[in-house]
Amino acid sequence: MAVGRLFIVSAPSGAGKSTVIRHLLEQDLVPAGSLELSVSHTTRLPRKGEQNGREYHFVDRADFQEMVRDDQFLEWAEVFGNLYGTSRRAVEPRLREGIDVLLEIDVEGARQVLERFPEACGVFLLPPSYQELERRLRHRALDSPQVIDRRLAVSSWEIRRYESYDYVIVNRDAAYAAQALAAAILEKRHRLSSQRDEVLEILRGFPAEECQSPQ
Repeated sequence: MAVGRLFIVSAPSGAGKSTVIRHLLEQDLVPAGSLELSVSHTTRLPRKGEQNGREYHFVDRADFQEMVRDDQFLEWAEVFGNLYGTSRRAVEPRLREGIDVLLEIDVEGARQVLERFPEACGVFLLPPSYQELERRLRHRALDSPQVIDRRLAVSSWEIRRYESYDYVIVNRDAAYAAQALAAAILEKRHRLSSQRDEVLEILRGFPAEECQSPQ
């Protein structure tokens, strides 16, 4: 059985990656059961409406640091004073089962994952403009003005890392961006290098003695 593939989605804070991924999964833009979103661990407090195990696994700093010492993360980083990490246990068994896994992680996390899995496919989500990113961050009213200013400052550095990714999607409309993300995933799946094992398995069912050119 072929192993699953890793797909990484990164974006500056406020660019809409969570909304785009939700559209992708809820609207079944890729075959159901073939792609799972890895839920990250974080030490930040849940926001209104967030549920433990759905948006994040919320843990305290001591537990997170113990996981780091035990090498339980594929990647982890401190972002705006909070720790975030992708559990190996949430990813590696799924890959062995042939299930593709989607990681919603920042630029630093993506760099760490690509060091371990250079074959992973990276997708970078861009806002249509700096002004629109600022509008989205202030409109969602999740952070203080000081934190928003810091997120905007960091976004200029993050966006310049786009060349480390295989695909770039400008998120002018979440539904369209989700379709573009699905197209990138499906294109990657149907490359010859990804399909070779299945093709060879199908070919085994064709009788070799009848193999001849139509000419």
